[in-house]
Amino acid sequence: MSEFVEPIAQKLNIKLQQVQAVLSLFEEGATIPFIARYRKDKTGALDEVQIQQIQDEAKFLKEFHERKTFIEKTITDQEKMTEALQAKINKATTLAELEDIYLPFKPKRKTKAQTARENGLEPLANLLLEQKDIDLSATAATFINEKVVDGDAALQGARDIIAEQINEDAQVRAKLRKLFETEATLQSKVVTDKETEGIKYKDYFDFSELISKTPSHRILAVLRGFLEGYLRIAISPAEEASQEMIEALYIKGISTCSDQVRKAVKDAYRRLLQPSLETEFRTALKTKADEEAINVFAENLRQLLLSSPIGSKRILAIDPGYRTGCKVVCLDEKGELQKTDLIFPHEHNRVAAEEIKIKSLVKQYGIEVFAIGDGTAGRETDNFIKKLNLGLPVFLVNEDGASIYSASEIAREEFPNEDITVRGAVSIGRRLMDPLAELVKLDPKSIGVGQYQHDVNQFRLKEKLDATVISCVNNVGVNLNTASKHLLSYVSGIGATLADNIVKYRNETGKFTSRKQLLKVPRLGGKAFEQCAGFLRIKEGDDLLDQSAVHPEAYPVVEAIAKDLGVEVKSLIGKEELLKKVEAKKYATEQIGELTIKDIVNELKKPGLDPRSEAQVFEFANIYSIDDVKIGMEVPGVVTNITRFGAFIDIGVKQDGLVHVSEISHTYITDPNEALKLNQHVKVKVLEVDTARKRIALSIKQTEPAPERGQRPKSPGQQHEPKAGKNMAELPLNDALAALKQKFGK
Repeated sequence: MSEFVEPIAQKLNIKLQQVQAVLSLFEEGATIPFIARYRKDKTGALDEVQIQQIQDEAKFLKEFHERKTFIEKTITDQEKMTEALQAKINKATTLAELEDIYLPFKPKRKTKAQTARENGLEPLANLLLEQKDIDLSATAATFINEKVVDGDAALQGARDIIAEQINEDAQVRAKLRKLFETEATLQSKVVTDKETEGIKYKDYFDFSELISKTPSHRILAVLRGFLEGYLRIAISPAEEASQEMIEALYIKGISTCSDQVRKAVKDAYRRLLQPSLETEFRTALKTKADEEAINVFAENLRQLLLSSPIGSKRILAIDPGYRTGCKVVCLDEKGELQKTDLIFPHEHNRVAAEEIKIKSLVKQYGIEVFAIGDGTAGRETDNFIKKLNLGLPVFLVNEDGASIYSASEIAREEFPNEDITVRGAVSIGRRLMDPLAELVKLDPKSIGVGQYQHDVNQFRLKEKLDATVISCVNNVGVNLNTASKHLLSYVSGIGATLADNIVKYRNETGKFTSRKQLLKVPRLGGKAFEQCAGFLRIKEGDDLLDQSAVHPEAYPVVEAIAKDLGVEVKSLIGKEELLKKVEAKKYATEQIGELTIKDIVNELKKPGLDPRSEAQVFEFANIYSIDDVKIGMEVPGVVTNITRFGAFIDIGVKQDGLVHVSEISHTYITDPNEALKLNQHVKVKVLEVDTARKRIALSIKQTEPAPERGQRPKSPGQQHEPKAGKNMAELPLNDALAALKQKFGK
């Protein structure tokens, strides 16, 4: 991949040696988390995002090179390659440019132009293109033959040849493509007689917007309406402007021949160019919208996976329900199932008995925390537990995807003798204990924090979400002796097979006491050990460094530091004052440089520290259904989903409300992620309640005092903010309709 180094470096504005180092490490089998954490000295401290960009660019360039090679071979095999053509191919930098050059040589089904050529009309087409002042009728008549019945048919065939030539002109396509980029609009209209059936797309029944300004969620909504058969769509600039641009390249003067060429231009645009470029831009818009939606999902997933854990606590978890009761499970500090039960706290004649049962379980199993699913009957069950006044924290846990886990093969393998309700309750409890460890068992798409996730490219979505999970798992680190095989499979260098082998080895030989024991796991060789060891933690093992993020390859460095400071390694750990004396330069080697030494010193200050903050208890207001919500109320809420157009907030009424991006902050923002994070606790004001459609419009900024005049200058986007009211509230709600429909578990 050395030939790709320079173009990647130029495009990403990264030094050549950094790109070369990353590509070399990839060729050696290194993973992105490993490179970012343990090879900073080689890459110049590039982060995961930059390393991923290098990998993506290398992949694109490889595909581009392969396509270029194929096109060159095809044209050469046709004996049509020239120096000028080769120069054009060498100059191309995008796949679109390559395809434009290849188009005239591309095998195709028989066209009108090919038929016209077979009928001997190409000389007439060339005469027309010269646009000389000739007797057109007499000239056309000379081309009449068995297959060309008259002069008009001859001229039509000649125009077909010219139209195809225009369509295959790389210069025309390049100029027209730029015109599409700047002036094309996305237009949609309702299909006749589909108004009632497709009412959810009402906002797009007569819609038009520049494609350069259409946000991803609107593109995906329009395309979904088109694919479902409710909308007709078109993508193009003004036809007149497009034809004028082509005419400027092909019309040479005023003559009867020029009129024929002008007709050919019109035909070329309408029949060939516009449909072709519309398809190309529809695909490009879809790809761009997909990527943005996927990035939104990935960022939300990252925040969810890195949610605050409660840690190793004895938990009583409840999967709430009305008619079938509430499934109760007791878990020990390791998340192991100790007891299952069933209570009916919402049947008035059984409340007293269920109170006694809960108190008994709390005492018997030393319960420290309650975890309650936030679905059906969640708030009511939360209220029942709190009335017991046991002095223990009570958490409402997001249960999106818990039902999918409980019916999965993973759950059946973990709990073969328990029904799905028990598995669901266990999952709720474990989510509170360690969200990351539990959520990795789910297909990320079932977690419910995406935007149009069913409409986007599913391969790309899976690729991005898997990369996000891998990044999160390796960022936090994994306890080698307690991690499930599903969690282990996301650790750098391991994968499903080695994860299974690690768990089998652990079950057969007992807990790991040293990272070096990993080399005894079947099929886990030196390369896999290099990639995974630093991300695996062993608590209370033979070597204190095994519980830290210090890589085993750097243990000699730590030992040298301890020796120079006159202490043992164990006396070095956690001693900030002592570690301040370390001079990184002194211990740097060719393999382990100063950046890595500094990372080691920082890690030794607080070894194995979980980067996630501890979970905090949250209290909803005393409202339980949308009927309790009134305009003007100010209530606490939790951010459950973030999109480009706003954020969804759970205020405890089983229906999330929407805070449009314009109602998040007094400071102008274009992306809600600038101000909010998933699971963040916020205060919101109710702007509108639509009980019939179960929609709630909320505001965050209206619960906060506006900055005093002169305190912070407003950006231009804030100068003419609309007043809060019905129209403003309806706009984001209509915009978000499809997203609301897709909200899992709500």
